Amino acid sequence: MRKQVITVNGYAYHIFCQRNDDQPMKWLLLHGFMGSHRDFDTIIQQLPGEVMTFDLLGFGQHAAYIEDAKRFTMASQIDDILAILNQVGWSKVQLLGYSMGGRLALGFAMTVPNRVAHLYLESSSAGLRSESERAKRRLADVKQSELINTDFQQFVSVWEKLPLFATQNTLTTQQQEQVRRQRLSQRPQNMANSLIYMGTGIQENFWLRLPQLQIPTVLIVGELDEKFKRIANDMATLVPHVQISIIKHAGHNTHLEQPKQFIEVIKNVSH
Repeated sequence: MRKQVITVNGYAYHIFCQRNDDQPMKWLLLHGFMGSHRDFDTIIQQLPGEVMTFDLLGFGQHAAYIEDAKRFTMASQIDDILAILNQVGWSKVQLLGYSMGGRLALGFAMTVPNRVAHLYLESSSAGLRSESERAKRRLADVKQSELINTDFQQFVSVWEKLPLFATQNTLTTQQQEQVRRQRLSQRPQNMANSLIYMGTGIQENFWLRLPQLQIPTVLIVGELDEKFKRIANDMATLVPHVQISIIKHAGHNTHLEQPKQFIEVIKNVSH
């Protein structure tokens, strides 16, 4: 795997690229909240063509403290991703985002659709539909950010006990410890600001724009993730060129819990 550092707007992104075969596809993978480029270790070697992943702004072991918290906004991060693609010379990508990374991937696809060949949204949403829902979430995110800044270890303990991640109890002890270490290795201030400026409560409501999304889209959800199965079904009624792939015996993080099934879904999609 090749590593390089690309500086965008004063921030050093650590980029990791790997070519698996001679197929022409170029993959960009965007991780979830409290994750890093390592989130995709279970699948990165199985994807056809060339694969790029990196630690999103403020995340991962190399992250610096971001003084300008507004750098975490989705619009700012979309600009950064576009700059990275331009610097590496990738004109069009297969874009895969998990959870928070899926929301960012959808935002990117909405903003610069000519740069996305296929869109893969894993356990992701198009945001919250009503202003009252968004306002309620913003208040919750502020409260969460306060806990992050006062007792980050306690926040992580609460976070990993969310029903959303209950199925990860079936992972090996080593995998569970690795996930926990990665969460605890993050910079608390960055995590707090990510929630406030990039959380679901602050992001644009993309539901109204889904019918204009002309990119072939795959919605990947776990069989056991009832909340995001409902969201995927709702999104599928609005996106013109869409398919839903349900990963059996998986919860929210399907590529971690059932990587073989996940890769089969990818390989069965026509490019």
